[in-house]
Amino acid sequence: MSESDVDLAALLCSKLCHDLLSPVGAINNGLELLEDENDPEMRDRCFDLVADSARASADKLKYFRLAFGAAGGFGDVVDPAEAKQLVESLVGDNGKIALGWAVQSEALPKKAIKILLNLALIAREALVRGGRLDVGAEKGDLGIEVVVRAEGPKIALDEGIRAALEGGLPDSELSARTAAAYMSRKLATANGGDLRISPASGTELLLGAIVTA
Repeated sequence: MSESDVDLAALLCSKLCHDLLSPVGAINNGLELLEDENDPEMRDRCFDLVADSARASADKLKYFRLAFGAAGGFGDVVDPAEAKQLVESLVGDNGKIALGWAVQSEALPKKAIKILLNLALIAREALVRGGRLDVGAEKGDLGIEVVVRAEGPKIALDEGIRAALEGGLPDSELSARTAAAYMSRKLATANGGDLRISPASGTELLLGAIVTA
């Protein structure tokens, strides 16, 4: 493993820790409130807070384990149904984001699933006011075609993330915020693949990748 690969792994770990800080902190706050709370109704609310935060923490760990790590077993392919469950947990059930899923049912290469999950994560985070997230993937003539589309009242995509997806981010400027985008492009462009992003728009973001073997 090269020094740059070690640095990227460290930054991905930093992003994971950053994203887990909020739900884990909420669990701690809920437990502290329970220690001093005697009112039955308030205790029930505290238990709900702890349960919701624990579920959110578990969902994020499962998501990052496959998006960044070696989940899915030691094989080279992953069942898309597993990815769908993870994206559904990412979107949540609060009604702010509608999910469209058009991914073939046959197993896909693990690399394609990783790219799909990372692009979905980037697009989801860009939907700052909710909207719709569409995810698609299928085998094409050139390889696995992955498409992720976000549409909503406001799309907010960090310029560093855009630069990482386009391949224009210097290694010296790589950070925990841009690591997932950087990794996605690196995985997609290996062996002649490609990754594209639509021009800046206030209401729509389109991400596409061709993933080769």
